[in-house]
Amino acid sequence: MFDLDGVLVDSEPVWEEVRRAFVADHGGAWQPDTQSRLMGMSTQEWAAYLHELGVRLPPDEIAGGVIEQMAERYRHELPLLAGAQETVRRLSGRFTLGLASSSPRALIDVVLDAAGLRDAFTATVSTEEVPRGKPAPDGYLEAASRLGVDPKECVAVEDSSNGLRSAHAAGMRVIAVPHHRYPPDPDALALAWRVLPGLDALTAELLES
Repeated sequence: MFDLDGVLVDSEPVWEEVRRAFVADHGGAWQPDTQSRLMGMSTQEWAAYLHELGVRLPPDEIAGGVIEQMAERYRHELPLLAGAQETVRRLSGRFTLGLASSSPRALIDVVLDAAGLRDAFTATVSTEEVPRGKPAPDGYLEAASRLGVDPKECVAVEDSSNGLRSAHAAGMRVIAVPHHRYPPDPDALALAWRVLPGLDALTAELLES
């Protein structure tokens, strides 16, 4: 089970740049802990939070504006992380893959189409399709349900604090691949079954062990 942002796509810097500029352009005030709080939130959750920061638009318009800017950035240049395509392709030949992401459905589809990976995943879930975003387990539980498997038989690959907490709360064994710019909190990293330096270290042999 893969996360998207920070695992397959180096998107957190893009999200931060786009949302920070959007907040500034629409009368809000970015706070020191804003980026860390946003990581893992569903679309509805982060749009409401940006509204609370003083953005002078209703949450649905905030979401639409930010998502469109993100999609345009992805269409122009998709920031895939090293080894992302190769790892997914390699593992899809041995395992049934799912994806549980905090990104909205529209962006998940843009990324997978641009990367040529849509057919590698049997099920994909956006947390906008479930009641709660990460760190709640809803997205991972829904992905397991769509795959028809017990969450306890799944391995999740995550990078962020809220992502690690989400997959662990779903009962999954969690592999952490931390992002150097947005490292997970120590207590969240302690939930991981394995901590890897990059996707190249994510092998079929490790998963089968």
